[in-house]
Amino acid sequence: MATSTRASLDHTPSENEHGYVTSSPQSLSKAVHARRAEYTRKKNIKIKIGSWNVAACPGTERDLEAWFVDGKGVDEYLSGVTISDGLDNGGRDGVESVGAQEARANKKESTVPRGDKGILPSMDEIGLYILGLQEVVDLNRTIPYVDRSTDRGTTTKWRKAMSDALPKDYVQIAEQQLSGMLLLIFASPEVAPTISSVSSASIGTGTMGYLGNKGAVVTRMVLGETTRMVFVNSHLASGSEPVHLDRRCWDITQILQRVKFEPISWGGVWDDASEKIGDEDFAFWFGDLNFRLDGLPGDDIRRLLLLHTRGEYDVGQKSRVKIEEELAQNDHPIVIHNVESDEDDASGEEEVQRRKKNSPDEPSERSSSDLPDPDDFVQDPSQDPASLQATLDSLLPHDQLKRMQRQKKAFHDGWREGDIQHLPSYKYDIGSVGMFDSSEKKRAPSWCDRILFRTRKNQHDYELKKQEEDEAREKDEKMKSQGLDHAGDEEDVLFDYNPEEDGLGESSTTSNDDYDEYDDDGDAGNVETITTKEGYEDSIEQLYYTSHQRVLSSDHKPLDSVFSVDYDAIVPELKAKVQQEVARDLDRAENERRPGITIIVDPSQDTDAPPNSPSTEGSTGVDFGNVAYFQRKSRSLTIANTGQVPASFSLVNRPTAAGEGDAIAPPWLSVYFVDYVSEDEKSIPRVSNKEVTLEPGDAVTVTLEVFVEDIPLVQSLNPETALLDDVLVLRVTGGRDHFLPIRGSWLQSCFGRSIDELIRVPEGGVRSLMPSGPGNRGQSVCWSTPRELFKLTEAVEALTERVIADAYMIDSARIPLESAGWPFDSNAWLLEDAAARESRKGYIIEALDSDQPLNESFPPEIPAIEKLEITAEVLLMFLNSLTDGIVPEHLWAKLEADINTRTAHPLTDPEEVKTWVLDVLSTSPNHNISFVFLTSMLARVAAELAPVPKYSWRGQGVRSARSSMETVRRSLSWKGRVAAPTIERGEDPAVVRRVGVEGGFLGVWRDVIFRGAANGVGVKERERREMVLRPFLRA
Repeated sequence: MATSTRASLDHTPSENEHGYVTSSPQSLSKAVHARRAEYTRKKNIKIKIGSWNVAACPGTERDLEAWFVDGKGVDEYLSGVTISDGLDNGGRDGVESVGAQEARANKKESTVPRGDKGILPSMDEIGLYILGLQEVVDLNRTIPYVDRSTDRGTTTKWRKAMSDALPKDYVQIAEQQLSGMLLLIFASPEVAPTISSVSSASIGTGTMGYLGNKGAVVTRMVLGETTRMVFVNSHLASGSEPVHLDRRCWDITQILQRVKFEPISWGGVWDDASEKIGDEDFAFWFGDLNFRLDGLPGDDIRRLLLLHTRGEYDVGQKSRVKIEEELAQNDHPIVIHNVESDEDDASGEEEVQRRKKNSPDEPSERSSSDLPDPDDFVQDPSQDPASLQATLDSLLPHDQLKRMQRQKKAFHDGWREGDIQHLPSYKYDIGSVGMFDSSEKKRAPSWCDRILFRTRKNQHDYELKKQEEDEAREKDEKMKSQGLDHAGDEEDVLFDYNPEEDGLGESSTTSNDDYDEYDDDGDAGNVETITTKEGYEDSIEQLYYTSHQRVLSSDHKPLDSVFSVDYDAIVPELKAKVQQEVARDLDRAENERRPGITIIVDPSQDTDAPPNSPSTEGSTGVDFGNVAYFQRKSRSLTIANTGQVPASFSLVNRPTAAGEGDAIAPPWLSVYFVDYVSEDEKSIPRVSNKEVTLEPGDAVTVTLEVFVEDIPLVQSLNPETALLDDVLVLRVTGGRDHFLPIRGSWLQSCFGRSIDELIRVPEGGVRSLMPSGPGNRGQSVCWSTPRELFKLTEAVEALTERVIADAYMIDSARIPLESAGWPFDSNAWLLEDAAARESRKGYIIEALDSDQPLNESFPPEIPAIEKLEITAEVLLMFLNSLTDGIVPEHLWAKLEADINTRTAHPLTDPEEVKTWVLDVLSTSPNHNISFVFLTSMLARVAAELAPVPKYSWRGQGVRSARSSMETVRRSLSWKGRVAAPTIERGEDPAVVRRVGVEGGFLGVWRDVIFRGAANGVGVKERERREMVLRPFLRA
C-alpha cells in the first residue's frame, strides 16, 4: 500500500546524501500537526441517523418531515419507557388516538398522529441529518435493479421532501442512489463549511452478486479537517432460510471489501492512496439488514407481541377486534426455548444481564438500612415478566444478527448497537400501528431495520484481542506438536482439577462470554473517548435508539438514533497562521542546511560597457555593452559558497538551433571556470560543463566571453532578426537554480552584406545604418563600388610597395618569394600565431566598420609585412562574406553560356577576352566596377612581386598569350585533366616567376571572385574561371 501523506506524520524525514532536510508537503504537514493544539477547538455535533424501508409505497415522503426532522410518531409504550427521559418537549395530551389515526391512513396526507409535538431532538438541534432509504422504487420490477443508474425522478422527490422539511439554509452534503437504496446527507449552515473530502460509492450485491436490488450506498466525509466518518446505507438479502442468512453475511463481506473512497485532501495535500471502510474514526451502518428471529414459530412471535400492541386500541376498534380474533384462534401456551446450546443462550442473555446490572432494584451487598424506601424505588420494566421489555429480552437471543456477531461471521469486529427497547420494525399491515402481517403469509416479526456504529477504538480492541487469541492458538498448536500438552500426565501432581466434577460446570458454560466483542464498553449509551487516526481526542455518546411506531405508510417502521460527538475542529484562520509560521521556520532551517551560492558580476573595465556597479545574484545579469564583429569581449563572475555545506553546481545544457545539439550557451558565448593554483598563482581554465564543488567560504571565478565570427549569425544580427540575448542556467545540486541573463548590443558591420547594400552606406560607415537611426539613411546610392573594397585594395597595394621597399633596404626583411600565392595564400603566411592574427584582424575590421583610415588602425610596432598579410586576409574574409559576391551566380552562368557557344571559335586574344568579360558584367555596373577594382589591384601586386622587363615581356608575350589561349582551347574541349602550361627552355626567369605568381593568385581568387552553383565547383569549371580571370592579372 502506498504511503499516504498523513500516514507519514509519525515518520521522521530522512536526510538526503548532502545531509540537509528537504522541505516537502509531508514535513510541513507533520510540523503543522505537531502544533494542532494551537488551531483546534472542541466542538459538539448531534448526528441524527434515520433508516426506513418505504416498500415503494406511495405517499411515504409525506411522513418524512414529521418522524425524521420533527421527532414525531414515537409511541412511548411500544418504543421504550425511557425514550423521553430528558428529551420530552411537551406532554402527550391532545395526541390523536390510534383508532382515529388508522381511520384516515389512506388519505393523501401525513399518517403521523395529529397533535403530536415530537419528543426527540429535532430541527436545528441536529448538525447532521443522515437518511438511509430502501426500496424507493419497486424491486419486483426488473428494470430498477438491472439498471444501476440513478432514478432521477425518485431522487428528486425525496431530495425535495428532505430539503422542504429541514430548517432554512441546511446544505446538501451528499446524495447517492443505487436502484432502491438512497442516501441523503444534509448539514446545518454552521457545520457544512467544516466538511471536506466527501466521497461516495455504490456496491451492488444482488442478482449475480452485482446488480443493485441489494447492496449498499456509502459516503465518507471528513469533519472539521480532523475526523473521518463513514455512513453505510445497505439493503441485504431477504429470506428466513439458512441459505439466506449465509447470503446476508456474504453481502456484508462484499461491501466491506469493495468499497473504495477517493484519497483525502488535507489542506491541498492529497493522500497517496484511497481509503476503505475501516480507515475511519466513526462508522455508522444502517438499513434493512433483513436479519430474522430463529428457533421460534412465527405465529408464537406474532401472538406474543400482539398481546402488547392490542392495548394501544380501544375496545371495539377494527384492529383491536382483528387482534382478539387471531389471539383466540391460538390459545395454546407460548414456550420460548433456546435455539442453540445453553452456552449460546447464556451469551444471548447478556443484554438482559447488563440491564439488570445497572438496574436500581438490583440486590446488593449493602445492609437493609441503606436501601431506599420501596415507595421511591423505580421498577425496572425488564424485571416485570408481563412487561414489553421482558418480552423483547426473551426474543433477542434468537436474533440472527446477535448470533452472527457471537459466531464471528458478521459485524463481529467492533460493531455495536444500542439497547433494543422497541418493537420489531417488520412486518406490519400498511396503515396499522400495531397489527403485524395479517396476510396469508403471516410473516414473523423481526428486527430487520437496524442502526449499528463502530469507533476506531472498538475496531482496535477487537483486532488486539484477535491477535492475542491467534498467538495463544499458535502456542497451543506448537505445544501439541512437541507433545508438551500431556507432559504432566505421568507426573505426580498436587491435585487434578475438573470443573464439571468440582461443581463449577454451570459457571464454566458462561465464562467464554465475559468479553463482548461488539459491546466491550458495556452500555452503548455511555460516553466513549477515542483517539482518531490523525491523533485527536474525540468522544461519542448514543442519546437514543428507537422506532417510530405511529408512522403507518409502509410495512416497515422507520427508526432513528441520535449521536452526540465531541470532536476537535480545525479553525481555518488559526491553522493558516500556524502554517505560515511553520513554513517560514522550515524554509529558514532548510535554507541553512541546503547548499547555497552567491553570484557576483564583476564590474566591467570596458569604456562602452554600462556603468553598473557589481551586482549580487546576477539580478541584472551580464551586459557586454557594444559587441562588434570579430571583437572579443569578456566579463568575470565570482561564484561563492555562502552556505554551510559543500555546494556542487554546473551549467545546464539546453536545446540550441536545429542540428547543433544541446549546449550550455549559444555559439557566440564561451564560459570558463577558472581555478587558481596556490603555488604560482596561475589560473587554469576549466571546461565549462563540468561540475564544480566548493567548500563553505570558497569561491571560483567564471569568465564569460562573447565573440561573433560566424557570418550567418552576422547576417541575422545586422537586420536584428537575431539578438545577442540569452540566459545561463546554473544548477546547484540539492539547491535552487540560478538564472543569469546575458545580453549585448550589436554594432552594425559591413561584413555579411551585399554590394547593393554597401554602395548605399553613407559617410561615417556602416555604423550609421543602425535600424533605429533617423530618416531613410542607406536608401540612396552613394558609391559606385563599396568603399570597404576600395580601402582594402588600396591598402594592399600600398603595403605591398612598402614591404618590397623594406626588403631592398633591410637585410632582415624577407619576402617568401618561393610561395607564388603570397600574400593571399594562407599556407604562405609568415605570422603563424593564431591569437596574434585574430587580434590584428580585429583592428582592421573595426576600422572598416567605423569608417576609420586603415593605415592608422594598426599599432605602429607591427611590421609592414604582417600588416600586409592581415589586410590580405581581411580582404578575403570581406569578399567571402558578401551575400552576392563580386561576380554573382547569374553573371557567371551567363559567362559560362557564352563560353559554350564559342566552343568552335574561341577567343584567343587576351584583350578580346577582357572586352568580352567586361561586356557581360556591364549589365550589373556595380559588380563590374568592383571586379575591375579588384583585378586591377591583383595585377599591380603581381607586377610588384614579380616584375618583368618590358623587353623580356614582349619577347615572351606572344608565346605566353598563345600558350594561355591553347589552354583555354583545351579546356573548352575538355576530355580529362589538362596539364599546367610548361616553360620552354631559354625563357626569361622573370617571366617564369611572373607566370608562377599569376598561377598562385588564380588558385586563391578564382573561387572568391566567382559565385557558382551551391553543389560545388568541379575541375572543369575551375579551369574556365582561371581562363576568364588570367588576362586581367597581366598589367
